[in-house]
Amino acid sequence: MLTCYQSYFIYRIRVSRHLTAPLSLSGKDKIDIIMKYSMKRQFAFIFITLITGTILLCLILNSTLLGTYYLNKKQNALVSAYYSINEASKAGDITSEEYDIELKKICEKYNIQVLVADGESEAVKYSMNDPRTVLKQLFDNIFLGVDEEGLLINTADYKMRVVEDYRTQTEYIEMWGMLDNGYLFMLRSALEGIRESVSISNHFLAYVGLVAIMVSILLVIWLSNRVTKPIMELAKISERMKELDFEAKYAGDDKNEIAILGNNINELSEALEKTISELRTANNELLKDIERKDRVDERRREFLSNVSHELKTPIALIQGYAEGLKEGINEDPESREFYCDVIMDEASKMNALVKNLLTLNQLEAGNEIINMERFDVTALIKNYIASADILIRQKEISVRMDDYEPVYVWGDEFRVEEVFMNYFTNAINYAGGDKIIDVKIRRSDGRVRVSVFNTGSPIPEESVAHLWEKFYKVDKARTREYGGSGIGLSIVKAIMESMNREYGVINYDNGVEFWFQLDMA
Repeated sequence: MLTCYQSYFIYRIRVSRHLTAPLSLSGKDKIDIIMKYSMKRQFAFIFITLITGTILLCLILNSTLLGTYYLNKKQNALVSAYYSINEASKAGDITSEEYDIELKKICEKYNIQVLVADGESEAVKYSMNDPRTVLKQLFDNIFLGVDEEGLLINTADYKMRVVEDYRTQTEYIEMWGMLDNGYLFMLRSALEGIRESVSISNHFLAYVGLVAIMVSILLVIWLSNRVTKPIMELAKISERMKELDFEAKYAGDDKNEIAILGNNINELSEALEKTISELRTANNELLKDIERKDRVDERRREFLSNVSHELKTPIALIQGYAEGLKEGINEDPESREFYCDVIMDEASKMNALVKNLLTLNQLEAGNEIINMERFDVTALIKNYIASADILIRQKEISVRMDDYEPVYVWGDEFRVEEVFMNYFTNAINYAGGDKIIDVKIRRSDGRVRVSVFNTGSPIPEESVAHLWEKFYKVDKARTREYGGSGIGLSIVKAIMESMNREYGVINYDNGVEFWFQLDMA
């Protein structure tokens, strides 16, 4: 018993912790929080911010660095062309057709003007495009000199700078110097196109960016729905689990982390349902253990007294008719058969009485384990009514029951069926007037109330308080007529108290209603 009491106190501590926990948020508050901190909104904000930031960064870098990058590429192209021309001039084939084609490819690719001239004779040795302007600029740079602070490159072999043509207001990058064979050279390329290229590039990038943002919005809506939908499903399942509803299961068939979480929640739901069932069973056993010890002696004395009283009449009848048979009071076959029928009938009643008394004694003594499990009480009631169909038709009774949906409750399914059987049997035996039995199932505040009403005479008020006592009979003659022992409602009382659930009876002008309650699952 010490272990049971310790377990009971641990259970009570858990219950008290549950009762003192913070109040749950209302449905509206939860919706507001979900909308405020929705992963969908967070995904959208992060994704669109990244796309927009990336596009803005590209625009800034394009505006600030593209010109410098383009200028460096031009410088490298000019230097590469210089080395190519210098190598050709040393080999003496600068004027060859093969080299002319190769050099044209370089010049057209990078938009370069080339001029090679003899410094002494001022004769043009090689030229692409109009050589006059370039030749004058070459001699001015070499013989008149330039401001060296504005040079991009200044070496012994060549120099490079950016210059503006005063006539066309066009900027050029120029490279001039002396080849190894003594010829002067100038390479020149226009820079004006870079500004327009940067502007076109930025406009194009802006248009592409707007399209990318719109596409990203559609993508993030689709992706966020795909990601958050199973998460919201898991949230709803956990919400139902919090209310001890373990019917909801995650049904996703993906192989990702969310599916793993969903399967784990399904397993957790099954484990919780099993554990709660075991806890309820254990709790009922503990509560019964606390009250059992003080009632055992009293019940034993009461049991012996009532059994003696109930068995007195059938034993006397059996003894009387048996003596009559032995003494041959009536020797005709019909009388002997009648005497035998009476003896068998009374023996059968005694047998039923003993069985019911044993069941009642086991329940009241607490030796019967009440298995608290989750089951559909609607199905239980419908199945029993179907099994009693023959008796209902024999009594010419009309049974009414709405087409209820499945209603899950906590209780001992076998014992609950026994309670309903006693109510329904009483209703059949005592139905009068229109001979109607009305069965109802009502749900309210987490409880399920099952009631059985039968038309007929109401129970006298002075008898209502004694209905649940063993061997109490309102109408003794009628009870004996259908073979009742007066302990059916006592069994109902014992079963309902063993499950710590409420039960009762209500009188109406046109009949009586018996009811019992169970916890909704």
